[in-house]
Amino acid sequence: MDTSSFGIVIMAAGKGTRLKSKHPKVLHEIGGRSLLLHVIAAAKTITTPEHIYCIIGHEAERVRSAVESTGVGFVLQAEQRGTGHALQQVKAHFTTGGEAPPEHLLVLSGDVPLIRPETLSALEAFHLKEKAAMTILSAIPSDPTGYGRVNRTNTLAVEVASIVEQKDLKPGDPGSNEINSGIYCFQTAALFSNLDRLSSQNASGEFYLTDIAALLVAEGQRVVATVAESVDEVLGANTIAEMMHLDAVMRLTAAHKLMAQGVTIFRPETSVIDSGVEVGPDTIIEPFVQLLGNTRIGQDCRIRSYSVIQNSVLGDNVLVRNGCILDEATVGNAALLGPYSHLRPGSEIGEAAHLGNFVETKKVRMGRGSKANHLSYLGDAVIGAGVNVGAGAITCNYDGVHKHTTTIGDGVFVGSDSTLVAPLTIGDRAYIAAGSCITEDVPADSLALGRSRQTTKPGWVAERKAKTKPKE
Repeated sequence: MDTSSFGIVIMAAGKGTRLKSKHPKVLHEIGGRSLLLHVIAAAKTITTPEHIYCIIGHEAERVRSAVESTGVGFVLQAEQRGTGHALQQVKAHFTTGGEAPPEHLLVLSGDVPLIRPETLSALEAFHLKEKAAMTILSAIPSDPTGYGRVNRTNTLAVEVASIVEQKDLKPGDPGSNEINSGIYCFQTAALFSNLDRLSSQNASGEFYLTDIAALLVAEGQRVVATVAESVDEVLGANTIAEMMHLDAVMRLTAAHKLMAQGVTIFRPETSVIDSGVEVGPDTIIEPFVQLLGNTRIGQDCRIRSYSVIQNSVLGDNVLVRNGCILDEATVGNAALLGPYSHLRPGSEIGEAAHLGNFVETKKVRMGRGSKANHLSYLGDAVIGAGVNVGAGAITCNYDGVHKHTTTIGDGVFVGSDSTLVAPLTIGDRAYIAAGSCITEDVPADSLALGRSRQTTKPGWVAERKAKTKPKE
């Protein structure tokens, strides 16, 4: 289907008072990104960004800043006086800006994050097929309370007579079970010609976009509705509880998608998996794992319980033991992490490398087969292949003003409890004696010791006890 004649308008100007939050409603996050970014992502699958317009109002500049990298346009609704008023600003944008409006407009809500591209494409196709002036995407939930109701001309018809908001239902009238999702297609000329006829004489004192339906019907124009396959995908998030319901649906959907691709997820309801995460087949994810952001995990990996992996890339056959935290890290094939390793941003762990119990890395490049198995901090370091870092070793990378780099060559042995004070270079195959404080470069194939000589005093304990024996 050619959708080039469609523009998309996303309503994102509201405050969302029922959330009881100081933040803009559309910037609240589920599934790892804001409600609005989810809607924009769906919109971008069916048209190009220059044909998408976000209506912004409450904290407009903050909303603009959060999503402007997507390339969409913006229309300001400085005073929020309802959904009809929002579309009046869109009309003014085209009228005063000299930009020709598209033949049809698809109107979306910025707080409906589960909407699927397939549903939007089907809605546009239905709208064109029915030659409608207005097409409503509806749904039939188990409880329609709180939503506007779609009144069809009769139970078998696709034609709609009107939409009645919940607040405007007459006392004792439960209304239709079919709800208005707030997602529409319009023939733009028909919409724009009726926007100025809207009235705010209603329970909310606002200009309802839904009133356009009755105005068009009165003109003899065609208004139709089509029911969405899934209720969840058209539900908005008016409260935190509703938002968390949508979050749970989205994350469980992501988990089922991965399982369909060959990933084993034990107890998927306990996992937190963002919608953008990718995992290769035959990888096993244990309960209570979090996979966040743009994380990519290869094949035949195992991610053990209570690990949190964010915006990181793991190769194939990687084992992440319990309780590891990875943030903007890269891990090579067959590497072994944890338990309780912490890989901070800039960590690049090589193939078959090992990071063990309570090892922390930051801005480190570790070579193939190198190991740091216990209680170490490695920051701002370049570590070669086949290096062994003993328990408790640290790179001292910060002098209180600047960060400095430690460079460790291939095959180096760093003894336990060593302190490497950067800037520092340790040559290939060098040995650092346990307990050393190394402040000068170490040549290749050398042994470096940086500790005081041990002194042993035989009999010292007995002598001390005799001298300190209490008097009778």
